Amino acid sequence: MDQINLGIIGTGWCGGIRAQAAYANPLVDRLYIAENRPERLEEIKAKYRPAGATADYRELIDNDDIHTLIISATPETTHYPMAKAALEAGKHVFLEKPIAITLAEADDLVKISRDKNLKFTIGYSQRFNPKYAYIKQSLEDGTLGEPVSALVSRHITRSLGKKISGRIKLSPAAMEATHDLDFVLWCLEPAKPVKIYAQNVYKFMKSQGIDAPDCTWIIVTMDNGVSFTIGAGWILPEGYPNFSSTTLEMVGTKGALLIDDSHRDVVLNTEDKGIQFPMSSMPGEYVGHVYAGPMAAETHHFIEAVALDRPVMVTPEQARKVMEVYIAADISADRGEPVTLPLNSNDLSSLET
Repeated sequence: MDQINLGIIGTGWCGGIRAQAAYANPLVDRLYIAENRPERLEEIKAKYRPAGATADYRELIDNDDIHTLIISATPETTHYPMAKAALEAGKHVFLEKPIAITLAEADDLVKISRDKNLKFTIGYSQRFNPKYAYIKQSLEDGTLGEPVSALVSRHITRSLGKKISGRIKLSPAAMEATHDLDFVLWCLEPAKPVKIYAQNVYKFMKSQGIDAPDCTWIIVTMDNGVSFTIGAGWILPEGYPNFSSTTLEMVGTKGALLIDDSHRDVVLNTEDKGIQFPMSSMPGEYVGHVYAGPMAAETHHFIEAVALDRPVMVTPEQARKVMEVYIAADISADRGEPVTLPLNSNDLSSLET
């Protein structure tokens, strides 16, 4: 069994989860950390005793002792330059979504990783959610028959919406619906998306002076005639921080599967804080000695893919396809009309106007 030396760039909410998972993984020999907030860097150093810790991520990319990098940095505009430098340095890379800001950037990263035969994957953690995995299994084993349609409705709190939209101009389609686009497209492979129609709603965020939709609803038509709808919003009331509520339906020719991932199964009510929904965030969180959520499993999967030379679950080509769909959704919402795939130069140029 070969161990790997792993570096993590960015140890905020998601990066911190990945650092904790990596620290406990026996396939990781030496762990390195890059974090630009001094207080957080000291906190992570004390918890996980990395072999190296720095405020400059370039030191990890330039370190020949490091085979593999997890990039969990924000804002999302840092993803492409960091991943490009890491891949060009010959490192295997796990990159939080999105893969890039433009399709040209995504194409560049895909090409570099293929030319250098490197593991390169994107953080679509919901593939590692057991409830989602059951949908995938029920399609693969024939329980549902041939897929006919799917519906996903995802909503997160306005505190998260303000945080995300405040750091980068990306819509709910790009930042929230992206997980569900990835999952449904994965379920429906080898069918490909050919037409996208989307609408945005502007109410709450606009009233707060934030130039971002409250929610986006997307209809995707596949080349085999199947269609699915995904709605994603980020203005749930503040009641409980980081709360994510999702419902899913997958309908086939032989059956239908209805999934409640609204996190109403565990409700904590206290005098001090009122109603709370523990274990309700999308990434999940540690509960004592166990992890509740998909992100730790996703981290372990990537480490195993590198150490044991296994395929990554999310390919960069799949992430690039998801990106093209949510870009098309943004274009459709702006134009008020369907957009066909693949996107052409006129479609892409409209994003700059």
